[in-house]
Amino acid sequence: GRGATIYIPIENKDIAREVGLEIEAIYTELGGPEKYYMAGLPVAEDTFGGEMFVQMAVVAPLAGGLLMLILFIIFRKVSLVAPPMAVAMLSVMWTMGAMVGLGFKVHIMSSMIPVFLMPIAVCDSVHILSDFFEKIPHAKDRKQAVLDVYEELMKPLFFTSITTAVAFSMLALADIPPVKAFGLFVAFGVMIAWLHTMTVIPAMLMLLRERKPITARGEGSPMLAALGRFSLNRSKLVVVIGAVLTVVAIYGVTTLVVNDNPVKWFKKSHPIRVADNVLNDLIGGTYISYLVLEGQGVEDMKRPDVVGYIEGLQEHLESLQLVGKTTSVADVVKRVNYVLHDSDKAYDVLPDTKNAIGQYIFLYLMSSEPDELDNMVDYDFSKANIWVQLKSGDNRDMTSVVDDLSRFMEANPAPDGVSVQWSGLPYLNITWQSLMVTGMLKATVGSWWIIFVLLIVQFRSLWWAAVGMLPLGFSVLFTYGLIGFAGKEYDMPIAVCSTLALGIGVDFSIHFIHRFRDRFKETGDLEATMQWAMGGEPALAIFRNALTVGIGFTPMVLATLLPYVTVGLFFGSLAFFAGITTLVFLPALIGTFRGVLLKVSP
Repeated sequence: GRGATIYIPIENKDIAREVGLEIEAIYTELGGPEKYYMAGLPVAEDTFGGEMFVQMAVVAPLAGGLLMLILFIIFRKVSLVAPPMAVAMLSVMWTMGAMVGLGFKVHIMSSMIPVFLMPIAVCDSVHILSDFFEKIPHAKDRKQAVLDVYEELMKPLFFTSITTAVAFSMLALADIPPVKAFGLFVAFGVMIAWLHTMTVIPAMLMLLRERKPITARGEGSPMLAALGRFSLNRSKLVVVIGAVLTVVAIYGVTTLVVNDNPVKWFKKSHPIRVADNVLNDLIGGTYISYLVLEGQGVEDMKRPDVVGYIEGLQEHLESLQLVGKTTSVADVVKRVNYVLHDSDKAYDVLPDTKNAIGQYIFLYLMSSEPDELDNMVDYDFSKANIWVQLKSGDNRDMTSVVDDLSRFMEANPAPDGVSVQWSGLPYLNITWQSLMVTGMLKATVGSWWIIFVLLIVQFRSLWWAAVGMLPLGFSVLFTYGLIGFAGKEYDMPIAVCSTLALGIGVDFSIHFIHRFRDRFKETGDLEATMQWAMGGEPALAIFRNALTVGIGFTPMVLATLLPYVTVGLFFGSLAFFAGITTLVFLPALIGTFRGVLLKVSP
């Protein structure tokens, strides 16, 4: 007797938050010593949809502001900070404007588009600015410096943008429309960012002038130069270490658990999360699924064998630890029978005739509202509905219940002419998760091969393409392996980031290999070329990019919605790790396979 519960079915999840606010206004006015809690998946998911707009409006600008600060610390010139931020904002505005203009709704997936586009736009810009920053002190005039930068970087910028766009466009293979829209519009945004990088940035570099001229600094980074020498001179050792770590990472990936729960998208202190914990302690469970039985004719749901089967399904479900309670028309019939016989426990059973069952239901309806049973059985009794309440909304728990009931029904088939089907949001979520994981897997595998083919076309070499993919593969495997070892579940944000990992990770390899090969053609000296690449602007630009993206999205940790926190932390660490992996392993791979790649004897 510690609590009482009101169950409120709604016809459309989109009105859940609105209904919830009206209910909250009622119990807030009541006051009293009692405490009121409101939970349920419709409220949680619709509330998330409302709050994500607030997060997008607050956290994304914070991330952009930190990106500006990092760029200013790196270049110390406002004139070099404004261009990349202008490109990022224009790319986001064009993409979101096109999406909304074409009639697509802003949902959980598409609300993350600005978060994904900003780092991509900034990455291309940082390469431009880094090279310009190094060239302008030695150039005759500003225009020539800009032309030299674009002549050197035009090809790698184009191919990095194409590969990233392809990676995201492969999400069109997913079976979920919002995921398709997300992938295609991010791909569109990537190419818009490339277009702005080719047009807006050179224009701004010419128009924005520094009060003090940019002076020459020390060539490159001594630390990166030392790293390059070590990786080249100890190339086989580094490759072997990488191979061992890859095996360990693959094992970590196998420990990943696919799971999600929309209520857990909120932080533990959020009112919805608090209400969920309290109510699941008090009642049968806030996660309500439905088991729908459908006959072939009118009044099939009054047949004793069918009502008895409903009771058997309930008894089995309630024997499961994950199920807190079930409710159906069978409970009503048993209760009427029990009450009519002076609460004799011997009559707390189902009648054995269709006529008796029909009479008891009629008696119940005479003493209640006419639509009282609408949530349990339809008007002509051809369908029945069992409420199944779970105390956990985790997809893996719902999957466990579904699998267990499937085994029970195989051993105990439904009566003739009756079919059984799950429904409700928890079941919908596991179906969505299955399609999401399958779609992301198809997109990732498809992106991997298409990117590989694009690298072969760009480098005109199978071996260079393979070397370009290896650091990316290692960084992705190692990052996901760490997630597996840490016990973090593979949920919606992590699944989305898997595609982003391919798009961003390969960019670093393309820039490094493209510029290394061009320089090697001029010098023909492996060690001198590697010293130039690692000790000069190419490696420094990659490191600046990795650092900018890695740190730039830490403000997302401040979000109240955990998917944004996950994307911020995971994407930042993945981008930084991909850059470092490229700088550590590419020199070692080039040194180990120099005979095949450079036609140079070991």
